[in-house]
Order: sequence, then structure tokens, then C-alpha cells
Amino acid sequence: MSRLKKISIFFSIPLVRHLLFWTAVFLYFIITTEMEYFGSYKEAIESRALLISIQIIIAYCCLYVLIPQYLTPKKNIQFGLGLLLLLASVYILFVFIMEFYYRPKYFENNGAITEYDSIKGIKLHIFNIQMFAGKTIKFLTPTILLVTAKFYKEKQTYLQLNEQKKSTELTTLKHQLNPHFLFNTLNNLYALSISKSDEALEVIEKLSEMLDYMLYGCNEKYVPLKKEIELIENYLALEKVRYDERVDISFNKNVEIDVRIAPLILLTFIENAFKHGVSQELKKAHIHIKISIEGKFIQFDITNSIARNMASANKETIGLTNVKKQLKLLYLDNYSLDLKEDTNCFNVRLKLPVK
Repeated sequence: MSRLKKISIFFSIPLVRHLLFWTAVFLYFIITTEMEYFGSYKEAIESRALLISIQIIIAYCCLYVLIPQYLTPKKNIQFGLGLLLLLASVYILFVFIMEFYYRPKYFENNGAITEYDSIKGIKLHIFNIQMFAGKTIKFLTPTILLVTAKFYKEKQTYLQLNEQKKSTELTTLKHQLNPHFLFNTLNNLYALSISKSDEALEVIEKLSEMLDYMLYGCNEKYVPLKKEIELIENYLALEKVRYDERVDISFNKNVEIDVRIAPLILLTFIENAFKHGVSQELKKAHIHIKISIEGKFIQFDITNSIARNMASANKETIGLTNVKKQLKLLYLDNYSLDLKEDTNCFNVRLKLPVK
């Protein structure tokens, strides 16, 4: 393990970080102390040490008791009362320590008064609202800094966990390659091999390209749209071998600029069209696909015929459910998806911002 890594691990220990924080606070108070108010450096250091001790009590009571237990929408009143009680308690403690220890210790005998009157000091300060308010601000300052740092760290941790969750979910969704498509393609390949058809080599090549891209070529969050188009072309070619004259396929693409898109989104809609449209059609089916760039958006349209007895089948498929989840994770609300079913066809219109 490198020296820098060891140092980094050491400073990441919570206890070490808190000790460094309070050391920095103490040094700040010492550096900014106006010595004319104190008789000696010892007096100044002891004064600041007392103040920081009170600040430490408040900080950790807030961090580990009040905030975890009471800072919720239903317990705001309890939290406010608890904080007020804490501040009042430490203020009373501070006044007693000041009046019975600190001030008597550093009291200067001026001849007229030979001894500090602690009881008088208590009566003077214990119910002094103005002094209480002033000290409260000073007491709470480090607590506010620590709470802010804690909130920021938790926010960063939450964002990291959320990003990991999204990444895991997207990986799962992307790897849900339609097993029926793979099974049917291998069956077609087997049949072509038996008949020694020249199409067998083409099927192997296209299937190999598809699997290579799905497993290794689309691991990024966004990929070139042209790569997705190549994937779609290979997919359509394989399905054309499977269905032959049973399906009329048209694929129009107007993509002249290099843009990026979330991988496998478009293919899911095309798989859905074949599975719930073409495969169920007894007569000749059709699929019309169009991809174009319109301004700062990718426009994707697909229309497929559906058998009359399969009306509404497209709407509740696992594929469509998964792709909606992907769109929500990757594009949030910056996309539009319209699904429309007519008498004999199903239409999808998807609009995505270019990346």
C-alpha cells in the first residue's frame, strides 16, 4: 500500500477528522483572540478551552441525539424544545463554571475588592436573555458547520448509491435479450446448415455482430446512434430470414450527424413489434421503421400490423415495461413516448434529446 493511500485512509477515520476539526476551531479562537481582554496567554487559552468544551457538548448532543431522534416532520416541536433545553442547560453550566471557577481564579485584587463574588455574578448572568442569545450563537456555530458537513456527506453517499442502483438496474434491463429471438435464430441457423444454404454464413456473421455489440459494445451510458442503427439492421436481416415473405419491412433512417443515444432502447420496440405483431399475424404482416434527427431530438417511429385477435397485446408486455424504466432512469422527464393502437396496427413515437 502506497504512503499516500495510507495517509488518505488515516484522515478518512471519523475520529481523526473530528479531532482535526476541533483543533482547527481552537486555533482559530486563539489566533483571533484580542489579548488586551486577558491578563495572560494561560487565561486566554483556558477561556477558549472552556468555550470549545461547551461547543463540543452541544455539537454531539445535536448530532447523535436530537437530530437522529427528533428532526422529523412529526417531531419538529420536540426537536425545538429539546434544542432549547440543551442550550439553556449548557448555558447554566457555562455560567456556573465561569462564576465559580474561571473568574475567581483570574480575579485581580484591586485593593477595594479582595475576593470575587460568585453569587452576585450568578444572579447577574443566569437570567440575562441578551447574554444567553449572544452565547447561543457562539455555542452553535461549530454545530452548524458539522451538521452541514454531515448533510453534504450523506447527500454524496446517497447520490453514489443511487447512481450505483441505476447502473445495476440498467445493466439488468439491457441484458434482457429476448431469449425467443435467440432461440429462433439458432433454429433457423440449424435449418439453414442442414440444407447447406449460403445464408447460414450470413446469419452467423450477423448474429455474432449483434451478440458482440450487446455484450461488449454498449456498456457505456450512451452510445453512437449509428451503432444502434447497425444493430437494428442486423436484427431485421435475421428476422427477415426467419419470416421470409410473411413480413414486409421498411427501415428509413435520416441520420447525417453523429449523435449519441441510450443503448438497446430502440431495439426493444422493434423486438416487441415482431413478437406481438408479426409472429401472431396469419397473413402478411408489415413493420415500418423511421429514425431521424429533428433539431436537438432523435425521432423514432415504428408501426407494425397486429392480428385482430391480438388487439392490445402490445401494451402490457415486459419489454415495454422495461424500456419505460430505462427511459425514466436515463432521460428523466426529458423525453416523450406515445403508444397508439389503431384497428389493425400499433404505433410507437419516441422523441429523445440527443446526447
